[in-house]
Amino acid sequence: MDTAAVQQETYLPDADEQVARIHDFLRAHEDASPPGTPEPQYFLAGTAQGDRVELPSEVQRVLRQVIEAMQHGLAVTVAPQTQTLTTQQAADLLGVSRPTLIKLLDDGAVPFERAGTHRRILLRNLLSYREQRRAQQYAALEATAVDLDDEDNLDEVLGQLRAARHAVGTERRRQGEIS
Repeated sequence: MDTAAVQQETYLPDADEQVARIHDFLRAHEDASPPGTPEPQYFLAGTAQGDRVELPSEVQRVLRQVIEAMQHGLAVTVAPQTQTLTTQQAADLLGVSRPTLIKLLDDGAVPFERAGTHRRILLRNLLSYREQRRAQQYAALEATAVDLDDEDNLDEVLGQLRAARHAVGTERRRQGEIS
């Protein structure tokens, strides 16, 4: 397939039972595998006897996600990405402004390469940073979580919450000094 022909496209789930059959097939094979056994292998078959090729694990994962989404009645959009992004593309992917991304690059939070005066970010590095940032955000949320009982004093709970937020802020500042 010509790379110029690859474009973003959205697929709607069919009303027939085909997606459900594929979903059930995958689930049955995953559930039937005892712990410690190799993952099931999946193949793409041609029309001739023995005409088949094994699907790489990355392709299996993508197809699994597509089937899961369609099984739940969701549309799926395939949006090809280059593996080297401009600063604007990277900012859009992270959901931040371009100046914010430039600050992240200059601070060394995300590795990048220079092509003349332009910065280029490898998609792999950006996705890794995004996962790391999400993990930090979830940890911060968990650190600020406070269990509430009907009998708890509201002022005491608010004090605990302030203390937890202060601890998270102190930790962030400490990590900023280390980086």
